[in-house]
Amino acid sequence: MRVDLRSDTVTVPSTAMREVMSQAPVGDDVYGEDVTVNSLEERVAALFGKEAGVFTPTGSLANQLAIRMLVSPGEELIAETNSHVVRAELGAAATFSGITTRTWPARRGLLNADDPMEIARPSAGPYLVSTTAIAVENTHNFGGGTVQPLDQIAKLHNEASKVGIALHLDGARIWNAHTASGVAFTEYAKYFDTVSVCFSKGLGAPVGSMMLSTKEKVTKARVWRKRYGAGMRQIGILAAAAHYALDTNLPLLAEDHRRAKFIAEKCHEAAASVVNPSEVDTNIVGLDLSQLPVSSAEFAQMVKVEGVLISSLGPNFARLVTHLDIDDAAMTYAAEVLAAALKHALVSK
Repeated sequence: MRVDLRSDTVTVPSTAMREVMSQAPVGDDVYGEDVTVNSLEERVAALFGKEAGVFTPTGSLANQLAIRMLVSPGEELIAETNSHVVRAELGAAATFSGITTRTWPARRGLLNADDPMEIARPSAGPYLVSTTAIAVENTHNFGGGTVQPLDQIAKLHNEASKVGIALHLDGARIWNAHTASGVAFTEYAKYFDTVSVCFSKGLGAPVGSMMLSTKEKVTKARVWRKRYGAGMRQIGILAAAAHYALDTNLPLLAEDHRRAKFIAEKCHEAAASVVNPSEVDTNIVGLDLSQLPVSSAEFAQMVKVEGVLISSLGPNFARLVTHLDIDDAAMTYAAEVLAAALKHALVSK
């Protein structure tokens, strides 16, 4: 059996999703004439209580458009040390927008509003860099799918607003946060000036994200989307997949969370130090291998031989992600392989 747990981006569109895509009404999006993507932008903006949205091919572009609307060249965005916008977007904010960044560290990426506010430097004058926006990632990918606490989000909004700092929500996996917490999308989004969401991770669409904000900011973002080379034509084919994902796959995320918890529990039983199952909030399981005599790359190779694919994201940190294409049989097999490999590593210690 082959079980791919490297990411929830590896899902393959279902036959039903492909059929919906093939039948989608389309038009030229540059002219604003693609009715399917127009309806998706309106639908998702309403879902999050925002005025407008703009479809993008990637989550990174959605993030970059958002922070470009909030931070001018030479100004500063701050984010958690291991956040996607800082670690996994290849310096795009600096390269394309002249934006500088600073970070604060947080265990599991968990937001404590005092942390960013402690390092924020709004209106720093003519000789120092001024902080003009803070980015929060929910769920936090490299933190292990951490769901951010709503009370800390609200507190951060309150404190940042007092000093004129804007907030951006990297909500690539906000669908998982909503499923795990029961917090409404509008409740999360109301604290942020801009929001990005992704359709190609847990929701299982083949491609696509969206940046949400006011009509004014979205209108400006469309110009920058074109400038970055992402003006698209008959993209209703892609938007149809996102519509289908929202209709059909969103309710299935709870199963991904259940399966991730199961795998975490089996790994914990084999080697208690590698993961705390109570900290597995959603569909991501991080394995801390620092107490074992194998590197994450070596461990990933050990389980790959048995058909289980996971990601090595640091010398001692491995990550696995459950998704739509993982059923209970795959879950059970992966858990058995991972547990056996952990036990073997402990014996050889």
